[in-house]
Amino acid sequence: MLLARYQHELLEAGCDEAGRGCLAGPVFAAAVILPHDFEHELLNDSKLIAEELRYTLRAEIEQKAIAYAVASVDNVEIDEINILNASFLAMHRAIEKLHLQPQFLIIDGNRFNKHPTIPHACVVQGDGKYFSIAAASILAKTYRDDYMKQIAAEHPEYDWHNNKGYGTLKHRQCILKNGYTTYHRRSFSVSLETDGVLIQVL
Repeated sequence: MLLARYQHELLEAGCDEAGRGCLAGPVFAAAVILPHDFEHELLNDSKLIAEELRYTLRAEIEQKAIAYAVASVDNVEIDEINILNASFLAMHRAIEKLHLQPQFLIIDGNRFNKHPTIPHACVVQGDGKYFSIAAASILAKTYRDDYMKQIAAEHPEYDWHNNKGYGTLKHRQCILKNGYTTYHRRSFSVSLETDGVLIQVL
């Protein structure tokens, strides 16, 4: 089972992002403050949980969290500042949206752009170690999936309803055939090998 706290003296929020490796759409991030005694035997890294269960867990997280917030950085901003900085910015935006300011942050991963006033610790694979980071991963993932399903209706040929903007074969083939949409990240190159020939769009 995951751990409830990284430290036990300060009010702690877990932060995580979703959509960093996608070819289209925003990167989403969430910040979650859970009760000190929170535990859930099924809560884990969102990548390890089936879609239906993610939404069940989201409802429980939103009901039981002391505070939570979700924010995003769109593809235009991603192209301007790069995906790593965009991921950090999305986390900062989520933190600022919390109605209760945390005193300490635990961040999934090994890097973070320091918050102006709140100390933090980076935890590699933290979404599989701490409940609050796992909860943030669930919220970021489900809110992003909802967004991608919404915009999929505008461009059904790119199959975002299923691939959520990730670079599946069908998605890459569609980009090479039809080009980018206004939702695509232009700074991400797309390549596809056909009959031994590498075709690339920059």
